[in-house]
Amino acid sequence: MKSNLMTAAAVLALTTGSVVAQDAMAANPMVGGAEMLPTQTIVENASNAENLTTLVAAVQAAGLVETLSGEGPFTVFAPTNDAFAKIDEAQLASLLEPANQAALTQILTCHVVAANASAEAIMGMIADDNGTHEVTTVGGCVLQAKMDGDMVTLTDERGQIITVTQADVFQSNGVVHVVDTVILPAE
Repeated sequence: MKSNLMTAAAVLALTTGSVVAQDAMAANPMVGGAEMLPTQTIVENASNAENLTTLVAAVQAAGLVETLSGEGPFTVFAPTNDAFAKIDEAQLASLLEPANQAALTQILTCHVVAANASAEAIMGMIADDNGTHEVTTVGGCVLQAKMDGDMVTLTDERGQIITVTQADVFQSNGVVHVVDTVILPAE
């Protein structure tokens, strides 16, 4: 998995020409009523946010805690509990079962890019690519990043439009952008 993350980071750096370093001085927004500390990992901070409990449970069920607690850098598009609530309840329960760990892992890794990309960097890539920037995730999903007014959106392989509702939550091992929809791979 680590070599796949490194390969994805190299590909992203080559295709975008820009990987942004974390601004340690940036003030982090609160997420789900919890302070997000830039000295903590993605998993540590997400575990404190009331609106990311389903994501944390899914990361645990997929066996990705150690990976997302690792050095990174990672950019994570973190779906809220409301985003997960858009998925059929029985289907979500099924995904969280041990027998479906591979499918859950693929879905979750479609939310991860092996780079540290701030919203400003993503918006710059979109502008540089004439309004649409292709983003390949660790899970192999290809997302189309665009602007909708002043909001960054991602279109997944199923045509869903995912909106970044809270950007630039800096972590010790990357950055999190909170999103309103679960990214799904092509069927």
